[in-house]
Amino acid sequence: MGMEYIKINTMVGQLTLVASARGLAAVLWEDEKESRVKIDLGSMNPKNKHLSKTKLQLQEFFAGERSEFDLDLDPVGTEFQMNVWNKLQQIPYGQTASYKDLAIMIGNAKASRAIGMANGKNPLSIVVPCHRVIGASGELTGYAGGLENKKKLLQLEQSFT
Repeated sequence: MGMEYIKINTMVGQLTLVASARGLAAVLWEDEKESRVKIDLGSMNPKNKHLSKTKLQLQEFFAGERSEFDLDLDPVGTEFQMNVWNKLQQIPYGQTASYKDLAIMIGNAKASRAIGMANGKNPLSIVVPCHRVIGASGELTGYAGGLENKKKLLQLEQSFT
């Protein structure tokens, strides 16, 4: 089976969910830059079990009924990127961490810039919470879904904690 996808409407715009036979491969933004996540969407299939489960869990997340996702994930990335994406999942719901915090978590305090690059390539927006990463000064920094959506996601989480 190749990739399959569905589109869903959310409080942060239309998202495209993409899955392989093994699990969720991407959550893409409405105005996604093609160069950020290189993935073939494949065919539309609303009956794909990974896509159905992701859609339900995202609906629960946006309703404040879910703070963690329980999904089979199948992102494609380098070993370093995968390590960073795993660390993103350790940032607690409703909290934030800086790029430097993540660099320390992976054992290389000087890797903030590389962390930022890996964070920017995270194909699993929201599910792997790159929106919880902020600048060292505490300000919101770049986000594939736009800073307004990053702010909405952080406010949503903080309103339920």
